[in-house]
Amino acid sequence: MTDDAQGDTSDGRSLAGAPLAAETDARAGEESRLKAGCSQDWLPHKESWVESANDPASDFPIENLPFAMFERDGSARLGVGIGDQILDATAAFGIGCMKDVMAMRRPSRAELRSRIGALLAENTAGAESLLTPMAGARLLLPCEIGDYSDFYASIHHATNAGKMFRPDNPLLPNYKWLPVGYHGRASSIVVSGMPVRRPLGQTVENPAGPPSFGLSRRMDYEVELGAFLGPGNVMGEAIPASEACDHLFGVCLLNDWSARDIQSWEYQPLGPFLAKSFATSISPWVVTMEALEPFRCAAEARPEGDPQPLPYLQTGGNDALGITLEVWLGTARSEPVRISRSNFARMYWTLPQMVAHHASNGCPLKPGDLIGSGTVSGPEKENRGCLLELTWRGTEPLQLPSGETRRFLEDGDEVILRGYCEAPGLRRIGFGECRGTVTAGRGSV
Repeated sequence: MTDDAQGDTSDGRSLAGAPLAAETDARAGEESRLKAGCSQDWLPHKESWVESANDPASDFPIENLPFAMFERDGSARLGVGIGDQILDATAAFGIGCMKDVMAMRRPSRAELRSRIGALLAENTAGAESLLTPMAGARLLLPCEIGDYSDFYASIHHATNAGKMFRPDNPLLPNYKWLPVGYHGRASSIVVSGMPVRRPLGQTVENPAGPPSFGLSRRMDYEVELGAFLGPGNVMGEAIPASEACDHLFGVCLLNDWSARDIQSWEYQPLGPFLAKSFATSISPWVVTMEALEPFRCAAEARPEGDPQPLPYLQTGGNDALGITLEVWLGTARSEPVRISRSNFARMYWTLPQMVAHHASNGCPLKPGDLIGSGTVSGPEKENRGCLLELTWRGTEPLQLPSGETRRFLEDGDEVILRGYCEAPGLRRIGFGECRGTVTAGRGSV
């Protein structure tokens, strides 16, 4: 990605027609780490009688089998993605909702996955009646989300943001010792496709004030990975780091919409509030930890001089995930173009470490709780996971092929998150999309 053309066309090449800068080396390094650290406890390649699932470009081959809630015959059903179809798991297996699967222990989830895979690998009489085309299907939130916590796990994002606001001290002393997080607002989590209204709030021209109240002029996205939690723990009891994976059900795409001008005024001393709580979008498809097993890899080695995690955060395993995340931006005048690409394997803190830390004080985690990873960024400019970073707080406008520029999001802009896993010798699996369009806000309360 270059300063004057940070995007690409639908064929995955840069706007200039050449591969994105630093991408080749980064991908080679990631493949090497996957080969070195990836678990190979995985079924051999299979094909499905659902022909669209055998297309190499499909997000949902039989190796994936993500869950979603969808509407069929006027009722909410548990579905499984296969090619361009949705398998009605409620009809096939008598499971009413996704939270029932989230509450299962890992052996039970693995058994269910095997049964679903067997049904989709060999056609049986009546099986086709269990399918609904994805095109036109109404997808719902995965479950009623009880609690939502958001982390700050990318050291690249934390360092970039810190340089803008605290140039002499980008990282606070605690960052390398614990996964920093805060409690979010579950009631404003919406499924992909829901429009997002520009929020109102207090903003300032002078950091010392006084504030005025009105529409945010610095609206932003943040590309994150969301993780739905599994069985959970009893209040007062911690989850050991070595067992944290057992309490992760699966992951989805997450856009943590942000109002930067509201955030910069309100966030001290307790952190963001209204700047974040107006909306969070998630994809409807939840890719299970079982599907991600082949893409587990060793976390990046910490730089010399950085402290090693305290014992309660040492998982003892390969608990990073090689997931590529992309951000596409469309406007009222132009088709979407890719403006960034990052990899979740570069996070400083892993999902199991977030779970272990979250529960270390005895906080009870429950099936259907959601945690966000925080903005997923990397070391290069093309890896930056929000406009705050890409435009360096608006001082380096993003140039779009239509001739438009963006410092922050404008009304009518659509943000599309996409994610996928790929590695040598393995079928590519995808996450679908997380879409959201910014709409005009109310002028006053």
